[in-house]
Amino acid sequence: MAASWSMSVAEPAETLPQVSDAWAGQAVYTHRTLRLYDAVVLGFSNRFLWRCPTAALLALYDANVSANHLDAGVATGYFLDRCRFPTESPRLGLLDLNPLCLETAASRVARYGPERYCANVLEPIDLPVEPFDSLGITYLLHCLPGPLSRKAAAFAYLKPLLSDGARVFGATILGRGVPHNALGRRVMRFYNERGIFGNEADDVDGLRAALAAQFADVDVRLIGAVALFSARHSRS
Repeated sequence: MAASWSMSVAEPAETLPQVSDAWAGQAVYTHRTLRLYDAVVLGFSNRFLWRCPTAALLALYDANVSANHLDAGVATGYFLDRCRFPTESPRLGLLDLNPLCLETAASRVARYGPERYCANVLEPIDLPVEPFDSLGITYLLHCLPGPLSRKAAAFAYLKPLLSDGARVFGATILGRGVPHNALGRRVMRFYNERGIFGNEADDVDGLRAALAAQFADVDVRLIGAVALFSARHSRS
């Protein structure tokens, strides 16, 4: 099976079989869980488990999103629906391994006529598309398997989709070196045992190193157990 393929807005998404161990972190997103995602993850978990307000993640989008934007790991499309694009008619690309997430997010931001790409970020992505000027990777890395040294491949595989100088930004829940409360630790352990998360060994130094290996002007800051990051793609 090909590592990636594109889907036009008019095409219905089909059930995607498991193509790699990256699927475990995506399999949890069903029609039912996606209906609950905003309330459970962005409402409850961000506030009480990870202690990073959703408003801080939305502000990250407002500060970095461009008029020619690609989002990888789209979930429900919450941030794309609510962020302030610098134009009323942005070019918007959605990239995810789970077709249900693509359908849900595309429907939510249908006013922008989004392009949809079904792809595994841990494998080479061969998409003949015009490059994007910004890339959002929010709450995707902690769902990928393996240490950050392996997850860093996602940055390398996404780079060909970006223009020179493109902004790269996002957020991830860390497993080490950040203060977790008792409930947060219990939930994170539960998610890791089931493959929903793969972040037990993720720390801020590993994240910064993974970003610096691929991008310039790397900035990482912590809010609660969440690392918010930004960087710049440079082809030089």
